[in-house]
Amino acid sequence: MPDPSRRPAPIPLTVLTGFLGAGKTTLLNRLLRDPALADTVVIVNEFGEVGLDHLLIETVDEGMILLGAGCLCCSVRGDLIATLEDLLRKRDNGRIQPFRRVIIETTGLADPAPILHGLLYHPYLALRFALQAVVTVVDAVNGAGTLDAHPEALRQAAVADRLVLTKTDLPGGEAAALRARLAALNPAAPVLGPDAPAEALLGGLFGTDGKIADVAAWLGAEAVAAAEARHHHAQHHGHHHHDVNRHDAAIRAFSLVSPEPVPRAAFEMFLDLLRSGQGAKLLRLKGLVGLAEDPGRPVVVHGVQHVVHAPATLDAWPGPDRTSRLVLILRDGDPAFVRRLWDAFLGRPAPDAPDAAALTANPLAIPGG
Repeated sequence: MPDPSRRPAPIPLTVLTGFLGAGKTTLLNRLLRDPALADTVVIVNEFGEVGLDHLLIETVDEGMILLGAGCLCCSVRGDLIATLEDLLRKRDNGRIQPFRRVIIETTGLADPAPILHGLLYHPYLALRFALQAVVTVVDAVNGAGTLDAHPEALRQAAVADRLVLTKTDLPGGEAAALRARLAALNPAAPVLGPDAPAEALLGGLFGTDGKIADVAAWLGAEAVAAAEARHHHAQHHGHHHHDVNRHDAAIRAFSLVSPEPVPRAAFEMFLDLLRSGQGAKLLRLKGLVGLAEDPGRPVVVHGVQHVVHAPATLDAWPGPDRTSRLVLILRDGDPAFVRRLWDAFLGRPAPDAPDAAALTANPLAIPGG
């Protein structure tokens, strides 16, 4: 008999987003044919707008459809939080078969930040679901114009863990410039094709078997560091190439690292001040951090705007590298100040760094606070 006091393993959850017409549903249909995605719940905003008809076999419950692959598709008629809670109740009570994964497909005009905010903020859902990846689909034909005209599309691309470039085979689907723009906007996210395998698109820190997957792929810290190096090189050597960011210049991705374990109190104060000082500008925060009090078991960090979810502790580091690393994506924020704040709390302030103790006593001194 299962131990009722034992907390169930978190269920991997993926957010699939992208602007109108980018090809989200086509990608989703292909993924659902993969045996690895059996027993998956798919949540869409309006079921009638989604072309899954050829996969339907029967109605299971009001607002819930059983797909041919054995997946459940839930039509969101109310609040997403209520939908997820209802799914968990039905799963726990045996009213539906246990599912192993959830995919949330957003509407094309959705800003994904509120969805991520709700998933990370809700105390119960944060225990039951593990945010595994944000996958953003970008149309190679219309993507550049969409990024210029629609701020939602910029945010969808900026918060992604994976970017999927579609329609590259169509006339006008020139992808080189768009790839460069996406790499500048979000260097942490690899740009993949629509035929990439499900594990490459959906995999991440939390594997479907409960084991730790490739942290480097989930975090993308190395790509962010390389992009920062190129940016600083261009600045310091007077290079004035055409800015592939164009209107994206307000969004910056950067990384923070520490080869040494970080004291828990210092890390918690850093997160508090980051949230209060840059919260409205913080599109995404994710990282893996070793704490001085328990250096063998790193913590996973997720954050969106003012909400930084309580870090989850892993049983072990996923590899020999024990460097703590955080990736942050800010809109109209100040990366230089955040770096100085990080250094101050690690006890390695630069000459112009803020004083950690003074800032803790007076958080209003933080830019943007």
